[in-house]
Amino acid sequence: MRFEHRAVPVALIAMLIDSIGFGIVLPVLPSLIVELGRVPLAEASRIGGYLLAVYAVMHFFAGPVIGSLSDRFGRRRVLLASLGCFGVDYALMAAAPTLTWLFVGRAIAGIAGATYGPANAVVADVTPPEKRGAAFGLLGAAFGGGFILGPAIGGLLADFGIRAPFFAAAGLAFVNMALILAFMPETLPPDRRRPFDWRRANAVGAFAPLFQVGGAGVLLGGALVWQIAHMVYPSTWTFFAHLALGWDQKAVGWSLAASGLSMMFAQIVLIRPAIKRFGEARTALIGLASGALVFAGYVFAREPWQVYTLIAFGALTGLVFPSINALLSSRVDRSNQGALQGGMSSLASVAAIVGPLAMTQSLAFGADRGHAGGAFLLASLLCCLTFAIFLFGVVRRSGKLA
Repeated sequence: MRFEHRAVPVALIAMLIDSIGFGIVLPVLPSLIVELGRVPLAEASRIGGYLLAVYAVMHFFAGPVIGSLSDRFGRRRVLLASLGCFGVDYALMAAAPTLTWLFVGRAIAGIAGATYGPANAVVADVTPPEKRGAAFGLLGAAFGGGFILGPAIGGLLADFGIRAPFFAAAGLAFVNMALILAFMPETLPPDRRRPFDWRRANAVGAFAPLFQVGGAGVLLGGALVWQIAHMVYPSTWTFFAHLALGWDQKAVGWSLAASGLSMMFAQIVLIRPAIKRFGEARTALIGLASGALVFAGYVFAREPWQVYTLIAFGALTGLVFPSINALLSSRVDRSNQGALQGGMSSLASVAAIVGPLAMTQSLAFGADRGHAGGAFLLASLLCCLTFAIFLFGVVRRSGKLA
């Protein structure tokens, strides 16, 4: 494959390694929280939700600042600083003597924002506009590939202790720093940089684009509800697998890898022919209906074959977000396309804060009463709500399922 600039493959490799590092720690995080907090697993799920929320809140407020800093000082410096902070975060979590250290580490990582934003900026700097979509798709594929490999590796490393995956993740972050130092040139020349301006670097302004996307409010609301529902996977799966299925870290790691693979299959193989055959609206509704059924299925699943069947069928939920995004994009004029994507990014930030709190509290509430499927029941209900909102939005706008 030929790249437009030698910084692009370095950014792709950095994204792959970074997402491997993120996925590595997921299978063992519940055990570490139980050990440090001296709490039962159900209570540990609540703490896990708070950890995710701390990261999301810090990232929401720091994200615009990090972006403005990269416009002021260049992408390479910000990438290096972000990866360094991410390495410190995992090292803190690996050596943490108390839960407080875990929260400090997650706050540091949230402020740094890891690599996704700066990596996208690198691609935008050096790729012609007509080729950026494909390049951004490669970044997404690199992230997805790392998330498939990471949990599987983390489950294997758990044999060496529950802190081993955190040390490995810290090491990967520092390897990433060395890679960028050695091979990535700066992609933002000094004459294209702008002064840092606090008026642009604020989180409140992130919501401004929502008010510019006329006529899409109902569908944006549906997208928010869907994203909250989909947070059930990253926020509760490892706890659910321990509580409801009795799986160890290795089994959790393989299941997360399978889930990531199914999502990638849907987005690479299924989405294009599905939209061509059914259109964006019907494709989204198919994915939402599948999500409602799959999430409800997890409430009752207890055997491995049942879980893996649901994971395979759950690939259809990967059709939802691309379809909603495409439908929204088709209903917004060209001058508001940037506003639309800015609004979607803001909604994702809100979902990353609200979703983990709602899902982990639901899981713990049900687990305290003898059934660990509460989070997936809530996710199924939210899918049904999204289905209704989306159907209403489409019918109201066009009178048909186009």
